[in-house]
Amino acid sequence: MRTVMLPTGRMEVKADAGQFSLDDLVGFAARANARRGFLFLSKVLGKHWPVTPQLMRKIHVELAAKIPVDLPGPVVFIAMAETAIGLGQGVFEAYKANNPNRAALFLHTSRYQVGDTPIIEFEEAHSHAPRQFMHMPTDIALRGILLTARSLVLVDDEASTGNTFMNLTAACRALNPAIECVHLATITNFMGQAVNDALTQRFGIPVTISAVLSGEYTFTASELQLAAAGAAQLFEAHADRGASASFGRLGVNRPLSVPIDLAKRLVATLRPDERVLVLGTGEFMHMAFLLGLGLEKMGANVVLQSTTRSPILQGDAVSHVLTFPDNYGEGVANFIYNVVPGQYDHVFICHETPANAALHQLANAVGGRLFHFLSENNIEEIPVR
Repeated sequence: MRTVMLPTGRMEVKADAGQFSLDDLVGFAARANARRGFLFLSKVLGKHWPVTPQLMRKIHVELAAKIPVDLPGPVVFIAMAETAIGLGQGVFEAYKANNPNRAALFLHTSRYQVGDTPIIEFEEAHSHAPRQFMHMPTDIALRGILLTARSLVLVDDEASTGNTFMNLTAACRALNPAIECVHLATITNFMGQAVNDALTQRFGIPVTISAVLSGEYTFTASELQLAAAGAAQLFEAHADRGASASFGRLGVNRPLSVPIDLAKRLVATLRPDERVLVLGTGEFMHMAFLLGLGLEKMGANVVLQSTTRSPILQGDAVSHVLTFPDNYGEGVANFIYNVVPGQYDHVFICHETPANAALHQLANAVGGRLFHFLSENNIEEIPVR
């Protein structure tokens, strides 16, 4: 049993023995969130902590291998915004590599709407930004997979109650009553055995769950009164936030490609001893991972992580906090954790939104270069100086 004292309360965590230890996978942090004052801060997700692309890929492959082989198809994979978008797409691609002939679709939930595309709404009750939705694919074939799917694979970095998964499953089944089973894939599952055993009854259809590490926890909140962290979500229907339709919001049924030409061009400018950070932005994570993977395979010393709108208190597993404006234009504060200006020789910032003042401020703060992804291999560098 591990006891962790946070400014917001006391955590007690028990982890089962496995391939990875608790310390291999997570640190602990306090959140500026009255609904949930703690965070399992993943060390292998590539969100709040720098991770090598190779280790991230290892986690993707591990979770894909744990998906039951007898799931009835078609299978729809859904990754949870914003934190697990890259994880979910990586797990989907690892699954497709093992099952190339199975009909499968990847979607991720979002907090930004693409045009007037129809959406499916649900709630993540404990989140700092609880309103989430999923886009209906506009492509007829991809929409057909969603509407005829018999299995869901829901991917998140951790499971602690199962409520968000249950809310999303209910929304999907209202759209497609043919869905007959659900698999939950998480890096860590701290719901405990009793909750795991009750999932099928709660969801109303058979549910399986797998994780890289399982266990359980309790959290006793302290009397610390947190100041309001500010708005984390200012949803406006049909507002154009620059969110792309090309990388997963409207569905994909194939792996995305490594931006090999960009990787070759960048690696040619690096010295062997230089340290590189590839930085995703908000919900735009997976192409940053693929760029990092390409650079790593070419011999670069590279780690990966992403900006986030999640407000986390400095301390414990968060040694440094950078704050900057929201490049999606909602006016919501964004953050980078555990990155100190000057720590890396090169910072390559990957973004889906058009260039704007927020991105230039981010680039100047970390000494980075901006790369606007119009598609997998149509990428423009935005001058910042």
